[in-house]
Amino acid sequence: MTTAVLAPSAPQPITIPLREIVPWAILTLLLALLAIYFVGAEEGATSIFQGMYIHEWVHDGRHLLGFPCH
Repeated sequence: MTTAVLAPSAPQPITIPLREIVPWAILTLLLALLAIYFVGAEEGATSIFQGMYIHEWVHDGRHLLGFPCH
């Protein structure tokens, strides 16, 4: 007695149109640039906010990423 075994077919790759990726890529880029600004440059002459609140909030992240701060 023999039994036939069907091999599963390879799944088809999912195609995502570029028009669906672009808005998410732009949003991700803007958020990354904003995060890099606050971690890397929000102090002293380039400060947008008065005081050292933002600097102190991201202080450990600055050292972790290698940004000099003092």
